[in-house]
Amino acid sequence: MIPVKTDLKGKVAVVTGGGGVLCGAFSRALAECGAKTAVLDLRKEAADKVVEEIRSAGGTTMAIASNVLEPESLAAAEREIHRSFGPIDILINGAGGNHPKGTTSREYLFPEDLKGTAEGLITFYDLDPKGIEFVFNLNFLGTLLPTQAFTKGMVEKGKGTIINISSMNAFTPLTKIPAYSGAKAAVSNFTQWLAVHFSKVGIRVNAIAPGFFLTDQNRALLQKEDGSWTERADKILGQTPMGRFGKPEELIGTLLYLVDGNASGFVNGTVIPVDGGFAAYSGI
Repeated sequence: MIPVKTDLKGKVAVVTGGGGVLCGAFSRALAECGAKTAVLDLRKEAADKVVEEIRSAGGTTMAIASNVLEPESLAAAEREIHRSFGPIDILINGAGGNHPKGTTSREYLFPEDLKGTAEGLITFYDLDPKGIEFVFNLNFLGTLLPTQAFTKGMVEKGKGTIINISSMNAFTPLTKIPAYSGAKAAVSNFTQWLAVHFSKVGIRVNAIAPGFFLTDQNRALLQKEDGSWTERADKILGQTPMGRFGKPEELIGTLLYLVDGNASGFVNGTVIPVDGGFAAYSGI
């Protein structure tokens, strides 16, 4: 059940990364509110699974395999959506992720690390430029390119809504993941830039910055095979005043508030944290 009922009948929504845990929840919520929802994912089987759930609940939806880094793929998706559902009203830029080659092994650099004696150690100096590039492309270009592909119809109609998915890393970077933290900071900055740029054509642009949620991408880093938490998960929970990870459905209220022009028609260029108090806690 969705927490608030927003009337999206007659609206067409596109969700990139829609086969994932969080964006799958977004897709189901939008469809439950009446939007015709296109679920886009690089993995067609993941999108298909979400679409099956939406259809079983009576929603109107379609799954499309699409690469957010390939303009031709996005253009083809836009044509298919327009042909089947009509012009797009809502865009959720949810595709993103990290890469091991943009990640250090340790939280801190120590002088002895430069000796290179520890097997498999990845220091700041070992970070792979290609790994960094991959993360920036996926998160930043993976937001910019779909916005180019799916919003011209909004400009023509003079109305539309874009919601980007940032992260609490954009406010305070986490240790070990400089590429992901920097890329999400770019998404937040781009959200503000785009909100100003589109302000004269009736398109609102905002972002949600989730705190810590268990997803398919981070589960192995946070949860052991026996279900107990890893050391990194314990640190996160210790810095989250509510003492737990978020649930995907706890993002839905913010999502529906932002897509509803009657509720948030003067909200533009914001990045809203949903983080269990993480940003408010000083650690003391």
